Amino acid sequence: MCPSLERKKGKIFIPKQKPVQTFAEESISLDPELEEALTSASDTELCDLAAILGMHNLITDTQFCDVVRSSNGVNQEHFSNVVKGETILPVFDEPPNPTNVEESLKRIKENDARLVEVNLNNIKNIPIPTLKEFAKTLETNTHVRHFSLAATRSNDPVAVAFADMLKVNKTLKSLNMESNFITGTGVLALIDALRDNETLTELKIDNQRQQLGTAVESEMAKMLEENTNILKFGYRFTQQGPRTRAANAITKNNDLVRKRRIEGDHQ
Repeated sequence: MCPSLERKKGKIFIPKQKPVQTFAEESISLDPELEEALTSASDTELCDLAAILGMHNLITDTQFCDVVRSSNGVNQEHFSNVVKGETILPVFDEPPNPTNVEESLKRIKENDARLVEVNLNNIKNIPIPTLKEFAKTLETNTHVRHFSLAATRSNDPVAVAFADMLKVNKTLKSLNMESNFITGTGVLALIDALRDNETLTELKIDNQRQQLGTAVESEMAKMLEENTNILKFGYRFTQQGPRTRAANAITKNNDLVRKRRIEGDHQ
């Protein structure tokens, strides 16, 4: 059998060649003195001129590197636009928290008068039931004034337990629950408990695992407007409205304390 013959139909496509655009070079005439100064200028002087004019593309990268490497560019006053990097201060890891969890819980249960502050910050291995037990024992404790459990992996059940504690505790002044896994549910429980609490003056709940949202932030601002005892509230608001309301409420609460102090001094 004879192989079939290939047949081409139609015309072969030949792309049109675009005409090459030519740009007329613009001639710029300078004063003879200025042209002579630019022609005889050194790389360092050109670099200074470019920096003054804010036109750093006047010199090439090669010229710039030559200026930087030269002694005149670094050690002399001609190259005055060298930016020195900010000195970075070393950051050292915090030492482990030396607090004895079991001993602290025992002393709270015994209502030890010498124990006025408990710091459990950054202790990651505290079981959730133990954290809830801390909240339960604080309900009847009359000496602990500052309690901190930041970065302890506390969650909503822990927050609810501490909210129940705040409804009956009449001694605690400061509670720090920052950097945990508390969601809006746990925060709302704390906020609701503070509506009737008259002793707590500081609450820190910032830097949780997820954002709390506009509704929760609005409830925070509302609570601060109703509870005049809160003087410090550790939370960075993401919404402008609740942020402004909260800031005004905290300012008002501190002004009330200052006013009471002044009135007490005059009596």
